[in-house]
Amino acid sequence: MVIASPVIVDATIRSTSKIKPTEAPGLAPGATRFYVEADVGALLRGPGAIPPRIGYLLDAAPDPLGRVPKYKKSRVLLFARPVPGRSDQIQLVRPDAQLGWSPASDALARRIAAEVLAADAPPVITGVGNAFHVAGSLPGEGETQVFLRTADHRPVSLSILRRPGEEPRWAVALSEIIDDSAAPPKPDTLLWYRLACFLPRELPDDSVAALSGDDATQAREDYRFVLNRLGRCERNESGPNAGDGPR
Repeated sequence: MVIASPVIVDATIRSTSKIKPTEAPGLAPGATRFYVEADVGALLRGPGAIPPRIGYLLDAAPDPLGRVPKYKKSRVLLFARPVPGRSDQIQLVRPDAQLGWSPASDALARRIAAEVLAADAPPVITGVGNAFHVAGSLPGEGETQVFLRTADHRPVSLSILRRPGEEPRWAVALSEIIDDSAAPPKPDTLLWYRLACFLPRELPDDSVAALSGDDATQAREDYRFVLNRLGRCERNESGPNAGDGPR
């Protein structure tokens, strides 16, 4: 949601007004549409200044007991886009783009927003290119390199190094050269997200087409090792801005 949101606001809900279902096109069955007014506490991301009070539409599903949620005085994080010509209005980027505020969610949103806006932000992964494997002189020794395709054609590659009796080591490089500074990405960073959520689950056949049978098998195993180390992507894929690249 940070990637999809030009505006991210820390706000406290001041009031909510129910909108009649007949005046709420596209409302999901059982849901309630509110017009919400909220007092802005902080602007985490935005193109400029924002009024101290904003309004937006919110579709809320009932709780497990069928009750309509109450939001007044709740502190929330809003992931949104501006409404053209209305500086006091925003539009949530998807139905679940209002989150309850917490120190952890605030810190995570701020950190990811800073990563997204950084000049050296990791590129969008669009696919997997060629893979290479070189066996070592000892049984179980070898190195695999997997080159990734990116939206802006910047180089990104994975390297997996195996040595007898040691845990395999892997790293990701964001340049043409893989040096000692290359390392696995930290969880919940933008680079981790780009890899964990958009790399294909298996190494494509055309990536290992030039390798021998044994080398191709090892390259596939090393690629699966990387995916296992990255961990499962828990990305919520609802809404039109669910992601920024293919799985």
